[in-house]
Amino acid sequence: MTTSTARPAAGTNTLRREFSFGAAFAFAFAFISPIVALYGIFGLAIATAGPSFWWGFLIVFAGQFLVALVFAMLVSKWPLEGSIYQWANRLLGAGFGWFAGWFYIWTLVIAMATVALGAAGFIANIIGMHGASGTQIALIAFIVLVLGTVINLSGRGILKGFMIASIIAEVIGSIGLGIWLLIAHREHDLSILFDGGASIGASEGFFSLGGPFLLAIVFIGFSFVGFESAGSIAEEVHEPRRNLPKAVLFSISFIAAVVMFSSLAIILATPENATELPDYDVDPVYAVLTAQLGSHLAIPIQALFAIGFVASFLALQTSASRLIWAKARDRALPFSNALSRLSRTQRQPVGPILITTAIGTALFLLSNVAENLYTMMVNFTSGGFYLSFLFPVFAFAVAVVRRRWRPGPFSIGRWTGVVAIAALVWVVLELVNIAWPRAVNGNTWLDWSVILGAAALTIVGGVIYARVRGRIENVETSAVVVDADAGDAARDLEEPR
Repeated sequence: MTTSTARPAAGTNTLRREFSFGAAFAFAFAFISPIVALYGIFGLAIATAGPSFWWGFLIVFAGQFLVALVFAMLVSKWPLEGSIYQWANRLLGAGFGWFAGWFYIWTLVIAMATVALGAAGFIANIIGMHGASGTQIALIAFIVLVLGTVINLSGRGILKGFMIASIIAEVIGSIGLGIWLLIAHREHDLSILFDGGASIGASEGFFSLGGPFLLAIVFIGFSFVGFESAGSIAEEVHEPRRNLPKAVLFSISFIAAVVMFSSLAIILATPENATELPDYDVDPVYAVLTAQLGSHLAIPIQALFAIGFVASFLALQTSASRLIWAKARDRALPFSNALSRLSRTQRQPVGPILITTAIGTALFLLSNVAENLYTMMVNFTSGGFYLSFLFPVFAFAVAVVRRRWRPGPFSIGRWTGVVAIAALVWVVLELVNIAWPRAVNGNTWLDWSVILGAAALTIVGGVIYARVRGRIENVETSAVVVDADAGDAARDLEEPR
């Protein structure tokens, strides 16, 4: 297996390095923001396993931190645009990497569309469109999509500014609200997290695949993804070998701390008569906040939620467009010549950004006319992330076991093998847990959505790969990293043999 590490031609294929460590961290933070992570899973998890679901955060964080360590080592060695695609490609070959990138592209684009629809719901309430119809929500989501596309096309400075502003708003909002709830509105002590095992599936067996606690772990799994997105913009970050491993590890740690704190604060502030609160069964987070803080805070709270969702949307669109561009640069997609071009002024991948806009628009239209499509999109997104993670984690474990791994500047030394195997075991178990058809949706298509979605993408991807395979294998100018600040060109970019 060989991959050329020749320097790419200057000009059309050269991105601008305009992101610092802080910007890379902000990007990963915004990808799955604390607000999106908490709001997206809290109601599902607490309805499934009760307050004891909170312990699932510790399990998922532990597993995902192992994956983050693997990705930190990979991005230190190969800080290339496209992250998961690039790492899998260099570890186990072009075909393996192609499918890693293929699944990850669709995971990102589908997640982008679902987050835009989530933002649309908050925006509708803020502007007074209570009980908005599906068509109205889809229209607002489309406006979010168009405005987000404009921001992404306008340059990295505007994108960076929005990401940093969203972090400030989210941290102040999440931590501030949490502290106030604990000080002034605490209803329970920590014993609510220990209820004799009923809320963690003891009646069905703690480790039963159908157990409520394991189902809650499925939902929580969506909370701690996105840390890998720092690698998606690797060639746009100054000193990537030094900055990106830190951005990967700091982002997942900080997000986990904020989400677990905010979630605990809401649980402890939930009134005894919570089920009697207006719309608690639909939106427990909002119901508890308005019950404890007053309805006059409804608009500011929803505005905070909207900021988090819009920031997440922007990060998802950016990641998806960079991945499409990276594959097109390797001639690994149809219409690669057009998709690999960068704009003259901003050096932006205009074609890939517009592709994500077109696919997002199509998904909005379909979600408005196809029953349960939105739920299927949400279900597949969670499984899609772990399926995408499986490619580089498996390839890394193989390289370590075969003693072919040569680390970059960031390494955990003798613990590398242990972490590689543990991370692989975790990703496989969580993927099986997510994809398992539990018959909880009352709809066979929804219950099997992750498996059916992966199968459909495999078939379509196989057809496309068969058409582009020859030219991928014949590419003689593969991307390399040029660290302008350190003057470090293509160091340590050789593949493990």
